[in-house]
Amino acid sequence: MRNLDVTTLRSFLEVAEQGGVTRAAQVLNLTQSAVSMQLKRLEEMLGIELLDRSNRRIALTASGEQLLTYARRIVDLNDEAVGRLSDEIYEGQLTLGVPHDIVYPVVPRVLKTFSGIFPRVNVALKSSSTMRLHEALKKGEVDLILTTEKALTPGGETLTEMPLKWVGALGGQAWRKRPLRLGFCNVCIFRTTVLRSLDAAGIDWELAIESDEDRSVEALISADLAVGALLETSIPPHQEAINAQGALPDLGYHQINMYGAANRDDITRQLADLVRQGFRAATPTLLRQA
Repeated sequence: MRNLDVTTLRSFLEVAEQGGVTRAAQVLNLTQSAVSMQLKRLEEMLGIELLDRSNRRIALTASGEQLLTYARRIVDLNDEAVGRLSDEIYEGQLTLGVPHDIVYPVVPRVLKTFSGIFPRVNVALKSSSTMRLHEALKKGEVDLILTTEKALTPGGETLTEMPLKWVGALGGQAWRKRPLRLGFCNVCIFRTTVLRSLDAAGIDWELAIESDEDRSVEALISADLAVGALLETSIPPHQEAINAQGALPDLGYHQINMYGAANRDDITRQLADLVRQGFRAATPTLLRQA
């Protein structure tokens, strides 16, 4: 009977998530050679190749993709068992900061799983803008934050990338008007991207609202009095992505990043692991260059 080693599977998961041995080793706090040896032992034990090393980008083979599903379940079950049997050492409170537009669907699932594993730890959820969450993390008001950003800044890690889309009212026509009326709260991280894109395209625009409240902006857009921009997966049911057929510039992709996982206590790292797993399950695996 051959037995899979959880430590080796954890290394395999990180290589798949990070897109290579170098970044995986950094996350695991191991040397590159140690991670490579673990992968080699895993392949030799199973008698299969898990990684396609023929190109500069490391990708999973068909067998690797199949093992990935099992590896996640095995590692998750291991962590749950350890947490359940030793929950007396995990007490206290954590605060997770998340922009309101990416709370669903991943974050509720993560919090439910975390609560089941660590019932004595109270997790508070702080919903705010990316800029304010960065400030809160610096002040020590939150333990872990998710952000929506054009690019990663020092101390963070990218969980996934999603297209930024123009949004408007269902069947709305506000996007046709010039100057283009825009609905963004004052601290929206997407605001700068949109304004630069419009200026580069030579499209006149004006801000239709001055507010710090996301709900006020959402109401304005839903009434077809302005247009805005949201990540593709966070468009509410009373709005829709605008099919402008080239009349509006493409807004590219934004990253969902996580900060606060490094140099933290073990319980915060456990929550960070669940967040990673949640986004891996919700979006296709992004294999990045090592």
